[in-house]
Amino acid sequence: MIGCIIQARMGSTRLPGKILEKIDDKYTVLEYTIKQLKCCKKIDKIIVATTEEKEDDVVEKYLKSNGIEYHRGSSENVLDRYLQCAKKFSVDIIIRITADNPLIDPQIVDTIIDEYKKRKCDFITNTINRTFPYGTEVEIFSYDTLEKAWKKAKKPSEKEHVTIFIKDPKNGFNLENITNVENFSNLRYTVDKKEDLVLVKEIVKNIHNRPILLQDIIELYRRKSKIFEINRNVKHDGYLSSIEKDEQYFKSKNKERT
Repeated sequence: MIGCIIQARMGSTRLPGKILEKIDDKYTVLEYTIKQLKCCKKIDKIIVATTEEKEDDVVEKYLKSNGIEYHRGSSENVLDRYLQCAKKFSVDIIIRITADNPLIDPQIVDTIIDEYKKRKCDFITNTINRTFPYGTEVEIFSYDTLEKAWKKAKKPSEKEHVTIFIKDPKNGFNLENITNVENFSNLRYTVDKKEDLVLVKEIVKNIHNRPILLQDIIELYRRKSKIFEINRNVKHDGYLSSIEKDEQYFKSKNKERT
């Protein structure tokens, strides 16, 4: 079974509560993410993996009231949250999506699913050699691959970011990457900070097609490039705090040895 597991939580450090922020008069960031993914033709099930923290009770309430399947797990060990979620719903092939990508393109997701099946790899993505915009990230891997990573991952970053261990070439997984014909890695419409949310609202306001596809956003970019300057000073720094946690982890290990 091909299952799309969306990781979602209220406790973002840079923009708390962002997944329930409204993008337009009707829908939140999380709702847009789900609506876009429901347009995929290759996915059997969509599941939201949120945390056991009290602040995510509101997420559970929303999911329950809208009939969306979900799992609650660790806030820090997202790798474990994914494994337990996949196990609970008997997911064989996992599509990893984050809820801060409300304009995820369902056609890109379907294309990468097809490529995963053709290439018979352990892991496939469009992020290793990035040519797609930030906000279109897709990662696909099997339950077996996820379980191997879960058993062997040690560093905090490997547990927090789910696929860090898998993507490390020295760990021996067969990795594949999908590239776009034209490089649009300079564009960013993932929602990490306030400026990102403002940009996404502008994109949604200016595009009337549903679902919103990458080609629609590129057309908008070519017509109204100034819109995309809204978040041009935002840096992709989400991994920095994890590096600090890794350093603390290694320091504590060294102390144990001495």
